[in-house]
Parts: sequence; structure tokens; C-alpha cells
Amino acid sequence: MARLYADEDFAAEVVEQLRKIGHDVLTVQEAGQGGQGIDDPDVLAFAIAQNRAVLTCNRWDYIRLHTRVRPHAGIIVCTRDDDFAALAARIDQAIKACPSLDNQLLRINRPQTP
Repeated sequence: MARLYADEDFAAEVVEQLRKIGHDVLTVQEAGQGGQGIDDPDVLAFAIAQNRAVLTCNRWDYIRLHTRVRPHAGIIVCTRDDDFAALAARIDQAIKACPSLDNQLLRINRPQTP
């Protein structure tokens, strides 16, 4: 299973669902960096040092970082979804479909409603 680092804006409920699936998820808060306004490049640098893929809903900033910072252990950008279990399942499915998260950008989008 993947080693992930959940950005401060990422829902704790999704983190818990990912842990139930078996992923190793560390949150910014658990790393002692919550509420400090740490810049995104520094969040990514910490994740790189810990060999963890960043998990975030801050899509645009991290998409830009993906093009500028190499190597990294992966960046997973998600649209917000109040169905926490469904979002965790989509993340898990995308991770399983990717042979390695190294230097990868995974985009996890909320399904369109009719």
C-alpha cells in the first residue's frame, strides 16, 4: 500500500477511510506542522524527505509544483467530495492502477452528477 502525506486541507474522514483500506497516511497535523501556514513547496519537501506522496485538494498549486519539482514521491490532487468512502475508494483504485507513484501526478475527480 502507498505511503501518503495528507495536506492540511485534506478531510480527516478520507484519511481514516484510506487507513482502513491499508494505506499508510501521515497528516500534516500528526507531523506537528498543522496550523502553521506552511507553504506548499515546504509541504512537498517534507513529503519527499519522508518518501510519501502528497494527498491534497489544493489542486492548482500542486499541479504547478509537479511540473517544477523533481524527483518527488507522487502528488495526488482531488476534488472535494462529501462521500468520504467513495473518494477514498477512487484514490485507492488510482494508486493500484499506477505501478509507481514516483514523479506521478494523479488527478482524482468527483463523478459528475446527472
